[in-house]
Amino acid sequence: LTEELDALKAEIAEMQVQMKRAGEDREKQNKEFQMTVSDQRETQKLLHSALNFLKDFYEKKAAALLQKQEPAGPPPPAGFETYKNNAQSGGVMQLIQQIIVDAKAMEAEAIRSEEDAQKAYEDFVKETNASIEAKSKDIVEKSEQKAKAEVELVETKESKEAVMLELEQLSNYNAELHQSCDFVVKNFDLRQTARDEEVEALRQAKAILSGAKFEEFLQEA
Repeated sequence: LTEELDALKAEIAEMQVQMKRAGEDREKQNKEFQMTVSDQRETQKLLHSALNFLKDFYEKKAAALLQKQEPAGPPPPAGFETYKNNAQSGGVMQLIQQIIVDAKAMEAEAIRSEEDAQKAYEDFVKETNASIEAKSKDIVEKSEQKAKAEVELVETKESKEAVMLELEQLSNYNAELHQSCDFVVKNFDLRQTARDEEVEALRQAKAILSGAKFEEFLQEA
């Protein structure tokens, strides 16, 4: 359990580091996005101003040319001068308009990329937090199991020590009992002989006191 707990703690620490790095990267990406959008919008603003200026300029120039020109020969077809002026100014204005379109497209792409990056970051943070929470819960459960196992180990050790002490006491008692039995066995014959002599002496004393032998005892005395 100790190794499992250490592994879980290491995994949580690593996920926290990854989440911190992801946050730093997301912040950096967002700053870049803000700069890109700001640049593109500023570019569009300037190009619109330039386009309006050129449009006004060419319109005024065309009007001035029409006023200065004197008719020579048959008058030109209606709209001819306007077409000529548009031909002169159209290339530049079309180029500016295309740049504006490209700038808008780049802005839209930057916004889509930012939204995708933000969603990916939020999903990553959500999943990582869920994983950290699950592993933290696992750590709590395993810590409780470890504590319980340690208590049981202490109780088992104490029980073992009590059993060993009891066995030691029984062993000592057995040794004392064995010594006592050895003493009894070794002295049994002596005690038996002494017992027989005591019994015989009592028998003789009884016989003497009972009569015939008592008289013989007195005569011998």
